[in-house]
Amino acid sequence: MSEGPEDFAGQTAWITGASSGIGAALARNLSAKGARIVLSGRDETRLQAVADTLDSETLILPFDVTDEAAMLAATKQATEWHDGVDVFVANAGISQRSAAVDTAMEVYRRIIEVDLTAQIAAAQALLPHMTGRGSGRYVFVSSVAGKIGIPLRTAYCAAKHGLVGYADALRAELSQSGIAVHVVCPGSVATDVSRNALTADGSARGRSDSVIDNGMRPEEAAQIIVDGISSGKREIIVARGGESSWGEQRRTPEALFDQVAQRVADGYMETIVGED
Repeated sequence: MSEGPEDFAGQTAWITGASSGIGAALARNLSAKGARIVLSGRDETRLQAVADTLDSETLILPFDVTDEAAMLAATKQATEWHDGVDVFVANAGISQRSAAVDTAMEVYRRIIEVDLTAQIAAAQALLPHMTGRGSGRYVFVSSVAGKIGIPLRTAYCAAKHGLVGYADALRAELSQSGIAVHVVCPGSVATDVSRNALTADGSARGRSDSVIDNGMRPEEAAQIIVDGISSGKREIIVARGGESSWGEQRRTPEALFDQVAQRVADGYMETIVGED
């Protein structure tokens, strides 16, 4: 799927985790390109502050991504607004800063629930809408930590690796449907991700670190992401220096994506289902 930036004009982009950081920067970028924006996150006041900076029509749908009933209600509202959702950005998430040996199991459960299970639930809720229209884009914000193992982030890596796996399999299943699936793998971006990260006992870290503070600006990250979506990239590495090298070394080859899609085109899914 190869598209130009102008193709966002008149479309609706729904972004979770939109109150700050990459999510807010994506909202501003897509709004400037003519998209209507649906903003979701837990804090309505902060979402409104983002909405006030946008150039296009905006719908605010605040909810906690782990509240499935609230997510389903928001999905209904988003899909009934104008002509429905054209771009869904699964960006909500929480990170970690703790060694595995010290980390409570509840931290693993919480991060996997927020960063993986809730993202899958939201994507699944939108599937009937997307497949019914035969068009649309899923954008899953994973991480370079979703491609390699990063110390002090065992739970985060587990969740983000899982999100890549779900997205890649979903892309293959939808490869004949007109729906694109993009995986975004940011490295260090100057957001509150480290400050909000969970420590070993589940409490928020409360402070950032120099790697994050000196990272890529959210606006630059958003531009790389939007350019990647526009050009049809299935995996978008958003990183500099060594982190970029890590991501590129673990990038899934485009030829492999093509091979899996071809298997679907050749009837793989129908054959397996027919064997049940």
